[in-house]
Amino acid sequence: MKLVTYRRPAEALDRPGVLTASGEHVVDLSADFVDLLALIDGGDDALAAARRRQAEGAKVTPLGDVTLRAPLPEPRQMRDAMTFETHFRQGIDAMARLRVGPLAPVGRWLGVAKIPRVWYEQPLYYKCNRFSVVGPGADVIWPQGARLMDYECELAAVIGKTGKDIPRARALAHVLGFTIYNDMTARDLQDREMRGHLGPAKGKDFDTGNVLGPWIVTRDEIGDPYALDMIARVDGVEQGRGRSGDMYHRWEDVITHVSRSETLRAGEVIGSGTVGNGCGLEHGKFLREGAVVELEISRIGTLRNRLVRQ
Repeated sequence: MKLVTYRRPAEALDRPGVLTASGEHVVDLSADFVDLLALIDGGDDALAAARRRQAEGAKVTPLGDVTLRAPLPEPRQMRDAMTFETHFRQGIDAMARLRVGPLAPVGRWLGVAKIPRVWYEQPLYYKCNRFSVVGPGADVIWPQGARLMDYECELAAVIGKTGKDIPRARALAHVLGFTIYNDMTARDLQDREMRGHLGPAKGKDFDTGNVLGPWIVTRDEIGDPYALDMIARVDGVEQGRGRSGDMYHRWEDVITHVSRSETLRAGEVIGSGTVGNGCGLEHGKFLREGAVVELEISRIGTLRNRLVRQ
């Protein structure tokens, strides 16, 4: 199933819904659930009820007549990992170029900063601002003080079952489904902050900076989460692509690590980190005002947003 949060025309009320099998209409679920978090909390019985509503096809609205919101406008928690080695390696070199300037003799800088050993030994992640989430079609607002704005193409897992000390063999059973995550980043702010060995802080924490959508695709419909193409476009031009199967740390590793001595709750969202070649930093290209970013992941769809100044 494809689970959505949406608004009907002339309404300011977020409603939970599910797409019809054709993907052309939205079936309203608000009679059963106040929002998708309530559906997630209901577990398998709630998912079965949503499937029945989908099959009945009652209370449908054409997809083109609704406004899609982030599927989880306020996740219970957001964490973002860094699981793609290519992105990490290319990002280190790109940040070195950014620091010394494009005309500087950077040869002695590049390759000096290596991926730290700890990254290979365990998944690394940080916690995001769960209150700054927007969805498909929403404008991303350029944050104050930033010069170098970037997108990041990520796969995000939505946790559907609460657990603690989750064994690796059962980790994927705790995933409800997957969505697309655009982790918008102010690269110059991020670089400055992280020289203090904390962050990324304001490099990523600004309203509209976390973009999720267009829907949550349940795990059964995704199939193999390591067989997904991930593509980034800016203003209709492809900038890079990769595969979810390139994750060095798999979802099982991330979930097991996050849940060690800590309760991982249903309704949390965990980002995969940026796929290799999935951001402008890796290519030395940053976004202009008005740029339209499209992130596409096979079996999920396309997440499209515009970057604007206020």
